[in-house]
Amino acid sequence: MKRNLWVVLVTLALLAVGCSRIGTRPDAQVASDVQNKINGDSNIPDKQLNINANNGVVTLTGTVASDAARNAAANDAAQVEGVKTVVNNLEVAPSSASADQNAQPQANFNPPPPVREARRPSPSSRTRSSRSSASTASNSGDNGLRTTVPAGNSSGSDSASNTPSTPPPPPVPQKITVPAGTQLSIRLNDEVNSEKAQVGDVFHGSISAPVSIDDQTVIPTTADVEGRVVDVKSAGRFAGQSVLTLELTKLTMNGRSYSLQTSQWTKSGNGRGKSTAAKVGGGAAVGAVLGGIFGGGKGAAIGAAAGAGAGTGVSAATKGQQIILRPEAIIAFQLQGPVTVTPGTSRSAMNQ
Repeated sequence: MKRNLWVVLVTLALLAVGCSRIGTRPDAQVASDVQNKINGDSNIPDKQLNINANNGVVTLTGTVASDAARNAAANDAAQVEGVKTVVNNLEVAPSSASADQNAQPQANFNPPPPVREARRPSPSSRTRSSRSSASTASNSGDNGLRTTVPAGNSSGSDSASNTPSTPPPPPVPQKITVPAGTQLSIRLNDEVNSEKAQVGDVFHGSISAPVSIDDQTVIPTTADVEGRVVDVKSAGRFAGQSVLTLELTKLTMNGRSYSLQTSQWTKSGNGRGKSTAAKVGGGAAVGAVLGGIFGGGKGAAIGAAAGAGAGTGVSAATKGQQIILRPEAIIAFQLQGPVTVTPGTSRSAMNQ
């Protein structure tokens, strides 16, 4: 009996350990599945990315060629089974357009022709030159008054005016990472109504308060945001309350788009419940009183039924409180993961 008891206890322990691991996937398997998903995506030309998985949190690091490839990698990772959160730390490699632009003026630059140094005439040549000029002046009858312009000065001025001026290249904007926990206050552009909205509906808005790091505005009020409806319930006629849950998914600024992972904004409206029952009962009581006044007995019963029907009609016509977010409404979210952005280089954008 003791031996059988030990066998049963060991079997139960093994079953408990196996059940605790059901539903979980190893981090190495999750990272491998994410890598295979990215390798099979034609929108991501850069396949050599660093992928780290830890308890369902996948972190992407490395360099990609464009923002589209960066967003596609994050979306692929989020679709893998076992991934709960994606931390997108991929960086976009700077393009070589600025280098080509700087090299073009240098290729078309033509140096000015060399200015030939005037040779100092010898004494004998100066004597001959003075005699020839004097004879020319006497023959022309202009009393020797003549202005001569050296040829070297005109060619030098023309060459100086034809020299192209190359403007300095604009400074390359630096990327800044906005840490997790940063609050994003947005202003809605669309109306969101718990009675009409459905799960997955997309809404749009803009940043209502700028986000600054070290006295530099990294997310200005000109930035736009996009979000979606995570959960919605309309208030019922007799019972239940309305529920509306939103989250942000994308940030757009300076012609670039960034994926966002934010907290969920949730609000619940007031339902009916006991208040509805009270109104129905109250209508029945009033009907019974009226029935007694008009004849009692059967009249009271008819009045009670009529009163109950009237009370039910009022309750059915009055729904619970709906949640309506109108345009210009301001709501706040919190970043659940860091986001690396490229701020604008203009002074006006930095002063916002």
